[in-house]
Amino acid sequence: MDYQRIFAEAIERLHAEGRYRVFIDILRNRGSFPNARCFAGHNGPKPITVWCSNDYLAMGQHADVIAAMEEALHDVGAGSGGTRNISGNTHYHIDLEAELADLHGKDSALLFTSGYISNEATLSTIARILPGCIIFSDALNHASMIAGIRNSGCEKRVFRHNDLEHLEQLLAEAPADAPKLIAFESVYSMDGDVAPIAEICDLADRYEALTYLDEVHAVGMYGARGGGISERDGIAHRLTIIEGTLGKAFGVMGGYIAAEKNIVDVVRSYAPGFIFTTSLSPVLVAGALTSVRHLKKSSAEREAQQAAAERMKAIFADAKLPVMPSTTHIVPLLVGDPAKAKRISDILLAEYGMYVQPINYPTVPRGTERLRFTPGPAHNDAMMRELAGALVEIWDRLEMKLAA
Repeated sequence: MDYQRIFAEAIERLHAEGRYRVFIDILRNRGSFPNARCFAGHNGPKPITVWCSNDYLAMGQHADVIAAMEEALHDVGAGSGGTRNISGNTHYHIDLEAELADLHGKDSALLFTSGYISNEATLSTIARILPGCIIFSDALNHASMIAGIRNSGCEKRVFRHNDLEHLEQLLAEAPADAPKLIAFESVYSMDGDVAPIAEICDLADRYEALTYLDEVHAVGMYGARGGGISERDGIAHRLTIIEGTLGKAFGVMGGYIAAEKNIVDVVRSYAPGFIFTTSLSPVLVAGALTSVRHLKKSSAEREAQQAAAERMKAIFADAKLPVMPSTTHIVPLLVGDPAKAKRISDILLAEYGMYVQPINYPTVPRGTERLRFTPGPAHNDAMMRELAGALVEIWDRLEMKLAA
């Protein structure tokens, strides 16, 4: 068996399809984000502007967050020392879980090392605990949610994206006495659209289903205290489980769920992805704790980011760039070809010092490849207009059509 040939052919298929992923080599500049330094292909670092960070509010650069992490480092050291059950349960973890439960109006919360793990571990565990459970999953759910559903071994029924009629049809076809769980997201990060959460909760009530809402692209970003779309719309209390991340708007690292105490306790007690994983470093937890507390009190960052996103959409539209419809902070620009998406990204970085990552299959469906921009509070009009001008020039160079 020629193992190396098989591996090489697998990689070559990605190159041939134009969707081989290249990791950019950068360092962010503390205190001046979105400015950063790029090391790839240069004789020393080259100044660049980052346009695609999920640190939406630049909280990873916030002075209070950095100070809290430095204080924790010098107080308790670098690592947690073990799993939560074996010496890795620090006072920082307990405080942060209490803050997150309060953020979503739930009894309890549970920290994980990432949003991926929180989705996979929770969905797979909850479904295994409920005999005969059927999970109803939105067609555009995160890969981590899909993995959790698959690993649960339960029956899965996929409803068309945000299609309430299709969801109700599937619920009605299911046995009335079967446990049911509807899994969906609030903000879908590749298109920037929002789920009809209240209407899904109505269906859940009608068919006696539990609800699982992934708010990773919305926590910190929406609601008076950053509780997400569910807080903004006043419906967090109607959701069974809310899942979020600490690595996007909160600017640090980690994932979590918030729910009624017994549900959290079941996941804590049965999920291998939680039980057997070294807990988050208290340094990270201290930073996340400070970020969550800050964004509960301050809306300035959210408001500045939303204003920047609206400005960028208008500037792109004025330049006839094919900006996709979005009602959120995500600004996707349709390319429709993986090789061209990569080429545009490469030219922007090499010639203009602007970094945006191409988004290709399987993250988005084939034929909908795009550039995904996430302007933050520090991206100003001049920077956006310079970016739009660069994109128009590249579109012309590659003989691509602008919008009519």
